Amino acid sequence: MESLATKLVMALFIPGILVVFFTRVTFHQLVGLILTIALIAASVYAGYTHNWMLYVADALSLTVGFWYANRMVASAHRRSNENLHE
Repeated sequence: MESLATKLVMALFIPGILVVFFTRVTFHQLVGLILTIALIAASVYAGYTHNWMLYVADALSLTVGFWYANRMVASAHRRSNENLHE
């Protein structure tokens, strides 16, 4: 059984990484966010997340991951527009 500290560290990093990963796979940041939220909801339903501190850590990580995915997509659009105008 994992300790609360381990779950907290995982909750701080894994959702953000998943948002970025799903955004890279689907090329749409909202789809990446929705898929990650669905995975978190499934883990809550299965009973793996049972502490409000973990919910807050998940939400913080989702927010940072979504922010980074937006920057990543905007940067890719800028680069593709620059390549079109060359």
